[in-house]
Amino acid sequence: MTEHEQLLTQVADKARNTRPWGRPSLPEPIDAATPARAEATLGFSLPPLLAQLHLRTADGGFGPAYGLLPLLDSAPSGEPAAVAQYLARRESGREDPDRSWPEGVLPISHWGCGMYACVDCRSPRATVLLFGPNPGHPDHAWFLDSPDLTDRLHSWLRGTGWYEEENEDTDLAPWTGFPGPATAARTP
Repeated sequence: MTEHEQLLTQVADKARNTRPWGRPSLPEPIDAATPARAEATLGFSLPPLLAQLHLRTADGGFGPAYGLLPLLDSAPSGEPAAVAQYLARRESGREDPDRSWPEGVLPISHWGCGMYACVDCRSPRATVLLFGPNPGHPDHAWFLDSPDLTDRLHSWLRGTGWYEEENEDTDLAPWTGFPGPATAARTP
């Protein structure tokens, strides 16, 4: 079994054995055509690992905090899908440049209070970012969550992520890929 397959199996096992936040059970996985429909809507490719999580484990509902967002179709609870979140944020940035959202940065998980974990779909490693606008301007709200999606999943599996109670004093580095001004490191 490859490392990638092992990781997907471990994530699926933990997802099945962890009650999703605010849900009675995990949603069903997406069908094989959904990633291509999502990519056509977005105009860019999804990281293969992200697509596999939705195809093999569930269409959201697992992972840290509130879990992954559904990919393309909103959840029955009304939770907006990742694609809809991205499109709405890009549109609001066109209407108000002070609310710009970087191209190719897909929200994948909601933390509450306007905070999102996002994947930079343009990066070869699928860098995971944290958008934490509380308080302030979006230019000063982007942080590096994990160097890649694989690392973020391993952190969740091990219980070692920055969001764990014992790591509450962790400072995240600012994400320098955002086109706004440089920011100082701080805890979101």
